[in-house]
Amino acid sequence: MSVTPHAGPATGPAQAPGPAGDGRTARRPPVLRLLARPEVGVLLGALAVLVFFLIAAPSLRQGSSMATVLYQSSTIGIMALPVALLMIGGEFDLSAGVAVISFALTASMLSYQLTVNVWTGVVVALVLSLGVGALNGWMVTRTGLPSFLVTLGTFLILQGVNLAVTKLVTDNVATDDISDMDGFGQAKRIFASSVGIGGVQVKITVFYWLAFAALATWLLLRTRYGNWVFAVGGSAQSARAVGVPVTFTKITLFMLVGLGAWFTGMHNLFSFNTVQSGEGVGQELIYISAAVIGGCLLTGGHGTAIGPVFGAFMFGMVNQGIVFAGWNPDWFKAFLGVMLLGAVLINLWVRRTATRR
Repeated sequence: MSVTPHAGPATGPAQAPGPAGDGRTARRPPVLRLLARPEVGVLLGALAVLVFFLIAAPSLRQGSSMATVLYQSSTIGIMALPVALLMIGGEFDLSAGVAVISFALTASMLSYQLTVNVWTGVVVALVLSLGVGALNGWMVTRTGLPSFLVTLGTFLILQGVNLAVTKLVTDNVATDDISDMDGFGQAKRIFASSVGIGGVQVKITVFYWLAFAALATWLLLRTRYGNWVFAVGGSAQSARAVGVPVTFTKITLFMLVGLGAWFTGMHNLFSFNTVQSGEGVGQELIYISAAVIGGCLLTGGHGTAIGPVFGAFMFGMVNQGIVFAGWNPDWFKAFLGVMLLGAVLINLWVRRTATRR
């Protein structure tokens, strides 16, 4: 009589579930993981817009023309970065556009009317920008009101003050020329100079833009503060429950928007020597649109700093591409609307495709 031996305990490594498994533990393919990145959709869109205008406007292929596109993109992108961080944190700032003009007006009129070194006006404008940002953040966190309403009020206040104070002080809608004042040359070199590369003059704002993007990416992905930003944007109550300083995070995000508005305002002032008090209205929508096209969700908690860089580049390319192509510039807003809707739909499709089992 034969005896069948009993099977002993398995001692080898456990086998991974094969194709017949339910798939719950299977890893997604690399392509889907790549598509899940929020900046991939806008990168593809930016490349498509670039190719389109390179074909439609051959003069864009020149180095000087591309430098103009990059400059236009940088003036949008510098502000789109802090606006994007604020949106990832779950808030908006509708005063960002007129704030740029407010801080430029402050630096210009203070320096000219008091006949002081322009750096005095620059520093006072910096303090004011941080104060306005802190006030916006404090009101949002203190009252619980939507940031849309709070910053809409700030927008209207700044717009009215810009016009009224400028007319009161200068008897005009623009500030006086400060190009012959002490410190102007040094400030212009810092905020509004150009750098020669291969015979092409590239505005210094392009380099600031890329440096700020790298800094913002590091802040989001490699620091505790970046984790706080994503946490408060996802759910402020849950973030507070696990010890995230929600109030501090949101106030500092609004202050970063103020800081970006100050820097952009200083560039405008030292580029043109004077400031028009009625400008800036509507620019906040451009900044927000660049962030949305770059993959930042309106609901917060999702996005990157790289996506808005490509979003701003698309805006700059369309803005200058229409001019170089010889088209009616009135089509610019229509192009922006199509880009915004297209980017939102593409990002939605990409996320659904990447998360589909």
